[in-house]
Amino acid sequence: MTLGFDRPLYLLPFDHRESFESGLFGLKPPLSPEQVASVTAAKRLVYDGFQAAVAGGVPREPAAILVDEQFGADLLRDAASQGIMTACPAEKSGQAEFTFEYGEDFARHIETFAPTFCKVLVRYNPAGDKAMNRRQANRLRRLSEYLRGTERKLLFELLVPAEPAELEQLGGDPRVYDLARRPRHMVNAILELQEAGVEPDVWKVEGLDRAEDCANVVEAARRNGRDRVACIVLGRGADLKRVSSWLTTAAGVPGFVGFAVGRSTFWDALFEWRHHRLTRDAAVAQIARRYREWADIFELTPGSAAHAAHLTRRALRRWENEGGRL
Repeated sequence: MTLGFDRPLYLLPFDHRESFESGLFGLKPPLSPEQVASVTAAKRLVYDGFQAAVAGGVPREPAAILVDEQFGADLLRDAASQGIMTACPAEKSGQAEFTFEYGEDFARHIETFAPTFCKVLVRYNPAGDKAMNRRQANRLRRLSEYLRGTERKLLFELLVPAEPAELEQLGGDPRVYDLARRPRHMVNAILELQEAGVEPDVWKVEGLDRAEDCANVVEAARRNGRDRVACIVLGRGADLKRVSSWLTTAAGVPGFVGFAVGRSTFWDALFEWRHHRLTRDAAVAQIARRYREWADIFELTPGSAAHAAHLTRRALRRWENEGGRL
């Protein structure tokens, strides 16, 4: 199996579990069947927004969903039946240290849904707890080797939170950390994980403000023959202006092939729908519109992985509209 994924990827992640349960519905496990149904209905609404966006013009080929099997099993099956790329999380939600959601049974769950990607969310600061980093790397290497052996792809969501001492040195300002420390930590985390035997096909990374930092991340991800390994940008639940800025910066850097923006896409709509201030149809339309906005950034940025394909599709549509005449 060739390592990597070298084509556009527009991922809508709504695999959040703890934040849906507690943040959106104010629930605490164990959930009753009625409560499970409520969370499942919210996930269905997000999925309908995704489908509306694809129906409205977001290219089908790079479109993908990331959703958990607990609340989204039917959505995973439906997307797969339509030829839509899917991703499932392997990590236990809301944990500071990566552990498998289903323990030793992780492989069976992956095989049940056969997603395009198996996704892990990992908090890994190279300047942080070395023992915890080693424990995480050992678990992740096991998953990586299993996926290579079964010819499945690994989507690695890398979060690099500031250590308290670091943040104190920087005056307690997270924005200073994001500019002065996090880019280098991201590169070092990628290098350390590779050396530990963890081989993602796609790195899902926090947004960066400078194109040179994006290029450094790609260089690390693709070193030593990993030429097809790709990077995508996550949203961190940030406001629309910041997300747009991160995506625009990354879109012009070869190796960044798309995005994985979740809460910034759907949270406002779900919250308003949940509190009866927005109809379901209006919530679906808002999610579709925001997802389309992120896709358009990559489609319309010259030099992006998707721009040439966008121009080809546009030319083909013009040709078809003109009756097939050159």
